Amino acid sequence: MAPPSTSKLEDDVSVAFRNPSHHSNCAAELDNKHVNDQDDYKPERDARVWLIFLALSVSAFLTPLELTSVSTALPTILNDLHGTDFVWIATAYTLASTAVLPMTGGLAEIFGRRPAMLASLSLFGLGSALCGAAQNVPWLIAARAVQGMGGGSMASLTNIIIADLIPLKDRGLISGVLALLWAVAAALGPVVGGALTARPGQWRWLFYLNVPIVGVAFVLVLILLNVRAPTGTFSEKMRRMDWIGNFLVVASSSACVIAITWGGVTYPWQSPRVLVPLILGLLGLVLFLFYEARFAREPIVPFSLVTNRTSFSGYLQTFICPFLTLGVIYYMPTYFQACKLASPVRSGIDLLGFCITLGPAGVLGGVSVSRLNGYRVQAWVGWTLLIIAMGLLSTINEDSSLAKTVAYPALVGVGGGIVYAVASFPVLAPLPVKESAHALAFFSFCRAFAGVWGVAIGGTILQNELSRRLPPSFAESFPGGVALAYATIPKVASLSEPARDAVRAAFAQSIAVIWRVMIAVAVLGLAVSLMMKAVPMHAQTDENWGLEKSRDGELEGREGTEEGSDEKRIEKESIEAVI
Repeated sequence: MAPPSTSKLEDDVSVAFRNPSHHSNCAAELDNKHVNDQDDYKPERDARVWLIFLALSVSAFLTPLELTSVSTALPTILNDLHGTDFVWIATAYTLASTAVLPMTGGLAEIFGRRPAMLASLSLFGLGSALCGAAQNVPWLIAARAVQGMGGGSMASLTNIIIADLIPLKDRGLISGVLALLWAVAAALGPVVGGALTARPGQWRWLFYLNVPIVGVAFVLVLILLNVRAPTGTFSEKMRRMDWIGNFLVVASSSACVIAITWGGVTYPWQSPRVLVPLILGLLGLVLFLFYEARFAREPIVPFSLVTNRTSFSGYLQTFICPFLTLGVIYYMPTYFQACKLASPVRSGIDLLGFCITLGPAGVLGGVSVSRLNGYRVQAWVGWTLLIIAMGLLSTINEDSSLAKTVAYPALVGVGGGIVYAVASFPVLAPLPVKESAHALAFFSFCRAFAGVWGVAIGGTILQNELSRRLPPSFAESFPGGVALAYATIPKVASLSEPARDAVRAAFAQSIAVIWRVMIAVAVLGLAVSLMMKAVPMHAQTDENWGLEKSRDGELEGREGTEEGSDEKRIEKESIEAVI
């Protein structure tokens, strides 16, 4: 590399000597130049990158497959285990995945991407095996929590690793493919879940089937994900973790979820057993944000992530969208089984319209981001479609045609797929690439935390509405505190004709209330999407987390970097010496 220009150096020194205030400007300019050189790092994308993406795709496939298959099979599982706590079986997974998500960014930064991903896969596999072996509902709930810790971490780390390897500007197709994988798994899940609940005891294979898939993903990640790892001893890395911040967010989010899970189902909303954890949880989240902004050395959520309105809008959209998509995944099968008397298999097939449209819509939305070099219009289109779709869903009754009950959720899939694929772009575009890991961990946290609230609030609405609408003689046959929806569904088909029609109508009207609430949620999503600015997307990645190169190439790169750094250091020190 050529030495620095002597005339240029003399000019800088001369100016600095005549104007001392220029000294700091020169130094800052040199520092910025060094930072920009790092930001301009553009990784090569060879076959290894795409093989790594294949390994990550296997991991990304597991979570939605498990989510949708279990949601379809919940009535059968509860009946087989003689339980009634359907909300906790669903919520335990999302609660656990939410609790660990803020930690994943720090774990990936401190311990490295590959160890964190391998640990996540191991937790998911262990949790799946324990779920399959469950002998009672408390056992199943605990196992679902273990499974959730692994599944949530896998989803977050997949996004983080992809951000290390592929620049944001070129990530549209990848984002769309991930949405497609989610949709394919979501489409297969209800069918698999329904098929494996056709006979007593077969539901256990919903969880056992995850184990060999985890094994394949584990081997692929172990062999292929040879990325740079941070240095330091284990104890040094443990000391760098933000344990106070992690405790605050885990405890606070757990308290909130417990409160909304109990509210209106186990205890009245005005009960101290609901109000106390809810208030403490919300106050704890405020305390968490204050601690992260003022005291944390290596914060889980750097305050800079939400100080611009475009990233803030992206996070809000990420939080709002799962209310709608997970509402369809959890409560449309309930509609099919209660109102149409469909079997679990049939309810899974009837949900295919939603799953099939979500994936292609996500691919088109993601590709359009890269082609058009923008993301705002796509988000606006997605939210508009979601508003229309939720309005149409709210018109469905117990006698609605198959065309409506398939087409309306399919429209939710189109809108949700677009928003799902583009939501990360406004989050990341205004931020430096070095913040990607923390930004994506918080992004995944928002998505998972919203899922907890969405499922629990939907369940609360359904419980409260069924309590009012079911025939009193039928509702009184169930003890207080029982989740009426899943306790009732297995008995609907055996009721006599007048009672059966009344129960079907009660379910249809109760579920329609959920969709009416979701109309307002979708309108809110469109409103916050209008906050986004058209911020250009990065064409670089963070070189500190790229793939390991061959030894010769690595040494050559290091020598070049050191030579460039020495050149900048000499130039800067020369100016400082004159001053």
